[in-house]
Amino acid sequence: MGNSHERQDTTDDRGRTPDATPEATPGAPAAHDGPGADGTPAGHDGVVGHDGPAADTATGTVGAEREYRMAELAEAAGITVRTVRFYRERGLLPPPRREGRIAWYNEHHLARLRTIGALLARGHTLGGITELLTAFEKGRDSHQAAELLGFEPALTAPFSEEVPVRLTPEELAEYFPGEATPDNLSDSIELGYLAVDGDEIVHISRRLLDASAALVREGIPLAEVLAGAREVRAHVEAISAVFAGVLTEHLLSGDRHAEDVATAVDRLRPYAKHIVDAELSMALDRGVRSRFDAWLAAREKPDA
Repeated sequence: MGNSHERQDTTDDRGRTPDATPEATPGAPAAHDGPGADGTPAGHDGVVGHDGPAADTATGTVGAEREYRMAELAEAAGITVRTVRFYRERGLLPPPRREGRIAWYNEHHLARLRTIGALLARGHTLGGITELLTAFEKGRDSHQAAELLGFEPALTAPFSEEVPVRLTPEELAEYFPGEATPDNLSDSIELGYLAVDGDEIVHISRRLLDASAALVREGIPLAEVLAGAREVRAHVEAISAVFAGVLTEHLLSGDRHAEDVATAVDRLRPYAKHIVDAELSMALDRGVRSRFDAWLAAREKPDA
């Protein structure tokens, strides 16, 4: 890169010193220099702020992936350069790729900024978003969760047999054409379906991913699929509480050894799944059949 690029990068990627006052975009609310009272920086609190057009419009590419200077990234995300810098300092944004003294950001950084914006719009605080993203980047640890719940490691063998799937943002978008919006992404993160691991996205379950994609292919919007998943989650948690109550009352009482309890849980694990599967299948038969019959009857009803 030439020296002109290096001189610009020592400022704020727009030819200004970092402590210069941001210029207000005509017609847009003025952006503040620092975070608000709740720690939220100006320009990403539900009101879009800009620092104005970037002085340097050069972009880089690595393979087919577009890269952005900081000002370009801010403009693409609809926020200010100061907000990008603030997120980077708070650890909300992964480090950029460095080429000498020049920092290059990519589509993963842009997706992260849009996710942060969607979460802020839903009322999340920056502290909460930081904890959420950190937790998903580190992944879930069943043993740590078990310790928090007070169970011995012998009792923490998972009931779930789900296989996680690692995807790039582009591959995820291919699963859900036109549906990989910031709102859907933030909903998926809140549900625990998606986690961020460096430049990749991890879906918690191959089966859930394939099922969601199949529903979308049939014409059901992903937002509706996720809303349905949230309702199912609530009902499934209630079912889980029933089994946990039975286990607590009849297995975690008295002076039974932990090893005996663990063995009993291992024996009962498949039967718990069988009960839920059988009951759900019969309920689906009743519910879907009744609605389908009503739909057919309405279609066959002669016009008055």
